[in-house]
Amino acid sequence: MIKRKTQKKRTGAHNHKALHNVKIIVEKHSDGYVAYPLGIKGIIVGEGDSYDEALADVKSAIRFHIETFGPDVFAQDDLPVLEAFVAEAGIAV
Repeated sequence: MIKRKTQKKRTGAHNHKALHNVKIIVEKHSDGYVAYPLGIKGIIVGEGDSYDEALADVKSAIRFHIETFGPDVFAQDDLPVLEAFVAEAGIAV
């Protein structure tokens, strides 16, 4: 029996994608969930019947947005969002 060495096909370019951490707001409404990212140029929204569905939908929308408009959607001159807070305030109208 002859053992053959398996060689991996090597290419000049690696297909590694940069990983960007994105803050995502997920809101619960009476008719479902809505999610949107912070710190990305443009309007991106995801929705679903559950938290997980809305999160998966917005992540897919973010990937599509980056594929369509390129990595410049992450503002280079803006500082990244470090934390996000939710505050409730009474507004007189």
